Amino acid sequence: MAVARIAPAPRRQRATKGELSSELAIVSGNANLPLAKEICQALKVPLTDSLVGRFSEGEIRVKINENVRGLDVFVIQPTCPPTNDHLMELLVMIDALRRASARRITAVIPYYGYARQDRKDQPRVPITAKLVANLITTAGTDRVLTMDLHAGQIQGFFDIPLDHLYAINVFEGYIRSKRLKQLVVVSPDVGGIKTARAYAKRLGAGLAVVDKRRDSPEATAVMHILGEVKGKTCLLVDDLIATGSSLVEAASALKREGATEVSACVTHPLLSGSARERIARSALKELIVTNTVPIPPASRQPKITVLSVASLLGEAIQRIHYERSISSLFDGVPG
Repeated sequence: MAVARIAPAPRRQRATKGELSSELAIVSGNANLPLAKEICQALKVPLTDSLVGRFSEGEIRVKINENVRGLDVFVIQPTCPPTNDHLMELLVMIDALRRASARRITAVIPYYGYARQDRKDQPRVPITAKLVANLITTAGTDRVLTMDLHAGQIQGFFDIPLDHLYAINVFEGYIRSKRLKQLVVVSPDVGGIKTARAYAKRLGAGLAVVDKRRDSPEATAVMHILGEVKGKTCLLVDDLIATGSSLVEAASALKREGATEVSACVTHPLLSGSARERIARSALKELIVTNTVPIPPASRQPKITVLSVASLLGEAIQRIHYERSISSLFDGVPG
């Protein structure tokens, strides 16, 4: 029987002045344990001792090894690849916490899987993003905290409160530190104009759009650029990168139109298939991503810069726990 045990935490003690309430607990699955530990460090609370593994036949096994009765529990679990395994882990952990009489369960899902299946764009296809929302709610979740959803309407798929954070709060400081001249923020497609406009406003930059035609779910053909990019420093912004084909094609198109250099900010680095090799050979100078999805150190390359969202998520968790407003974390972002 193979199991993955989360490292034991020190015995809980009553919170002292300046510390979080002892009624808060952080639980993590196997999807992004390093991020969960960073969040705990930011909050100065221990990671709850738990076991999240597999039985010999592959079924998920969960046991919470500490008393969580009456606690405000936050479950850190992005549903990144392998998506089905991590989603099922999340559902089983939530059920275990509910049956252990946790006072409130908040699912912290930095990356929400199945988000691209958010509508019926063809006959006889599912709206899987809604199905996943139903599963998470039915499992016993009281609240959801997530970041940079692929489509804003997914917030309406939940019948429970959902807080939607934006990675622009993390990217902005890093981009400003680069002191980029004649900066133009570029949306890689028409659907991302709202997000690109928010970045451009925050950074005081110009705005452009890549008009493209999608040939298949994995491949695109760029048509032309809307906006002035000649002699400019271009920054592509998007919520996720999977195969990287769209981003690479957009970068090539911008260079052909006379852009001096092209970088990209992408929140969720799924980097599936040959994405890393494609990025390494591309016209991109730098790909800036966050750690909502784990990137093993062995898989990183010089072009990829990883920024942490632990402080932002930790601040949101703290405000939710104390029933304080988190609207200030949304300032200057889409919507």
